[in-house]
Amino acid sequence: MPAPGVPGGQVGPGLPGGMFAPTPSATPSPYATSPAGPHAPAAAPPVTPASPASFPGFGPPPTVDPAPAPATDAHDEGVRVRREVLGDGPAAADATGDFHDFVTRYAWGGVWARPGLDRRSRSLVTLTALTAGGHLDDLAAHTRAALRNGLTAEEIEETLLHTAVYCGVPAASAAFSVARRVISEESGPGAAGA
Repeated sequence: MPAPGVPGGQVGPGLPGGMFAPTPSATPSPYATSPAGPHAPAAAPPVTPASPASFPGFGPPPTVDPAPAPATDAHDEGVRVRREVLGDGPAAADATGDFHDFVTRYAWGGVWARPGLDRRSRSLVTLTALTAGGHLDDLAAHTRAALRNGLTAEEIEETLLHTAVYCGVPAASAAFSVARRVISEESGPGAAGA
């Protein structure tokens, strides 16, 4: 088929059909012989999937939250998940109307409700992403959520230390300040469970 707008209908460096179209060769390629020929490539060994035992020190994958019951409305599912993760505090003071509905449906009723990661893992990812973006107000709320989702103060500290390598020391330093304050509030006298 001629290439539109190209003189002679050719594409690429003067080759009909394009740059990667096969061209006749004066000498045959040594790789163009039959599979039984002298230059035939060796058969690839069969591929076997890796198992957790293939990686010493790594146990079985974490258990994943069971798939949530199908919700009739992503907004209702989002409200439920948000309350389970963040508690019953106010949603987002500055998120009103359409934006609040968007966040509730897609972040909480969509991504956080998916079965692919458990909530502990989602909290680790979220702490890292919020640190990388410098979103310290959200980091405080999600540090509380991480504790609620079963992470320990030590695991949060390790996560933030790890982010220092990939997100930068200043970002991790600011995140440490927020996390330490929240963990202190959550574990000090008068904390729920203290």
